[in-house]
Amino acid sequence: MVTTAVIDSTEEKREIISRYRRLLRKAKPFLKGDDAKRIKRAFTLALDAHKDMRRRSGELYIFHPLSVAEICVEEIGLGTTSIIAALIHDVVEDTDIELADIERMFGKKIAKIVDGLTKIKGVFEYGTSAQAENFRKMLFTLSEDVRVILIKLADRLHNMRTLESMPRNKQLKVASETIYLYAPLAHRLGLNAIKTELEDLYLRFTDDNVYYDIVNKINETKTSRNKFIKQFVAPIKEELDRLDVEYEIKSRPKSVFSIYSKMRKQNIPFEEVYDLFAVRIIIDSPLEHEKSYCWQVYSIVTDYYTPNPDRLRDWISTPKANGYESLHTTVMAKNGQWVEVQIRTKRMDEIAEKGYAAHWKYKDSVGSHESNLEKWLVRVRETLERQDLTALEFVDDFRGNLFNEEVFVFTPKGELKTLPVGATALDFAFDIHTDIGAKCIGAKVNQKLVPINHALKNGDQIEILTSSKQKPNEDWLRFVVTQKARSKIKDLLKEDKRNVAEEGKEILQRKLKQLKIDAVPQVFDQMRAFFNVNSQFELHYSVGAGRIGLNELKRFREYKPETGGKHKAQEAQEAKTVSPEPAAAKVSHDDVLLIGEDMDVVEYKLAKCCTPIPGDEVFGFVTVNEGIKIHRINCSNAPELLAKHGNRVIKAKWTSQHEVSFLTGLKVIGTDRVGLINDVSRIISEELKVNMSSISFRTEQGIFEGEIMLYVNDTRHLDLLISKLEKVEGVVKVARFDSTNISKGQ
Repeated sequence: MVTTAVIDSTEEKREIISRYRRLLRKAKPFLKGDDAKRIKRAFTLALDAHKDMRRRSGELYIFHPLSVAEICVEEIGLGTTSIIAALIHDVVEDTDIELADIERMFGKKIAKIVDGLTKIKGVFEYGTSAQAENFRKMLFTLSEDVRVILIKLADRLHNMRTLESMPRNKQLKVASETIYLYAPLAHRLGLNAIKTELEDLYLRFTDDNVYYDIVNKINETKTSRNKFIKQFVAPIKEELDRLDVEYEIKSRPKSVFSIYSKMRKQNIPFEEVYDLFAVRIIIDSPLEHEKSYCWQVYSIVTDYYTPNPDRLRDWISTPKANGYESLHTTVMAKNGQWVEVQIRTKRMDEIAEKGYAAHWKYKDSVGSHESNLEKWLVRVRETLERQDLTALEFVDDFRGNLFNEEVFVFTPKGELKTLPVGATALDFAFDIHTDIGAKCIGAKVNQKLVPINHALKNGDQIEILTSSKQKPNEDWLRFVVTQKARSKIKDLLKEDKRNVAEEGKEILQRKLKQLKIDAVPQVFDQMRAFFNVNSQFELHYSVGAGRIGLNELKRFREYKPETGGKHKAQEAQEAKTVSPEPAAAKVSHDDVLLIGEDMDVVEYKLAKCCTPIPGDEVFGFVTVNEGIKIHRINCSNAPELLAKHGNRVIKAKWTSQHEVSFLTGLKVIGTDRVGLINDVSRIISEELKVNMSSISFRTEQGIFEGEIMLYVNDTRHLDLLISKLEKVEGVVKVARFDSTNISKGQ
């Protein structure tokens, strides 16, 4: 934000009053008592506190809290408390007003919410993340009042809508945080409309070419799509009219981001995405008849169109963990096209769009419907109570279960349990009780004996087998997916590790005495460097676990300097002490790293996970011990790096050096014929003079698939090569691919 002179424009004053009145109009249906007066007091405070401030776009800062409050009311369905908190959510962070002032004026509840929305100030230690610390702080308040998160999501949505005016590096940081944490969080809280918009805005600000290409293609197919939908729903409407029920039929294309994800995941063009839109039938039904009405509508749809039996989803009998209820089926239209049909009631539709807030509206009449969300909040509270987690570990644990779909399974006594898709028998064991999980040796699933890593399916009935001799090991972390199981296994391993480290400490003291080495801090520093361990605890553990024995300690004594001069262990330790961020000392985060020019000044590498080449939009990431790594903006690891470690990201751009070649990969698919490989390699090597690093082709039933690693100058050079290869007879598709050897470069 930037500051400027006091507001003096009549037009701006008029706009402020207009927006404030619009907010009150939208809030009017639920205002009672002195609510309007309290909202006015909050608005006056915010107006005065932000009077000298403007956003980077140049507009008055007060428009931001007004917009956030409006999103809370209109798009989430929150009430007076949230409006007040939204209006003043930035005053403590950005002005001289303190929390005590907020508490005095508006009470403890609102002060607590505002505190949860206020960022932590101060310097963070190396290895921590300001973003993660702030996220954890906000979630501490969430465990008491879910409105903190809902207001934060409204705040993030408005920031994303107005991201245009921010500099490019800030756009990438905010957008990556959004896709990494806030969109999954909106999904978990059932805020489907907000989740979808956040995802679309992320794509728009990280890859606008792809975003607008999909938008244009959706618009181009609009007329034919509308005509098709009209024909598709005509017979259904005719039957629904005969039922004594009010209904509405909606149809809209899938979100840009979901289409993009499908294209990327299946490596297909827009034209091959078959389920571009969904038809939604919303009926106005009394609560007690909801289920039977929805199945009646399902019967009408499937009378006219053949359903795909594998694509029926009944989230009415068993709602999703975020409270979502709906009946989904995919049917075959008369023209041979698959169409997804969603059937739900007005109540279900409101919960699907407004999520958690909408539950409270129906709480009295449908007491059980928010129970899954309540269970999730209990799990969040359990995670928050774990004091030993760093902020980054906490964010990873928290995020782990945000986006998962569920499987529904049963205990031997028939009790229903909800677990994420991919959950194993071991996850189930820990869900029952920590002691059962810790002693689990296997399970009986539907009366058949299975190992602990057996993945569970809908409807499975599970009996856990235990043994008092069983102990958890590191491998267990590879095949559990629930946050509860992971955290409990980590706790059990840490406890075991602590015992081993205590034993190692005693052994080390004895061995050092035996070898006549003084147990002084300087020696321990040298030992940590020599044995390449990060802490005293790791050193003790390595001794206790038998990795460092008497022979290794003797080698350390031989290398240990007696007097003067430095040996390599001491130098390594000094290097660690002086520069924990090797490249950060040489590159200012405000500067731009010019790739191709600065090799002699700063060490950088091209990330193997996305193999960037000139022409790609890129950023630099300061790793702990490998200098700077250059990643593409659309690298699969980018959201996590930018969201969790924004302080270690630097701007980077290419210099125009065409004599340098860069390794990248191409996937070629087509129909096999004699001489095809010769034609492909001739274009690459002879016609375009491109050097190949490797080439592999495989053929199955007349279809070939090839992967070629080759050296190109830049994206233009690559595009030319792709267009030439696409013209080869038999070649159906040529696409760039990223390395599957994902390395997060931290």
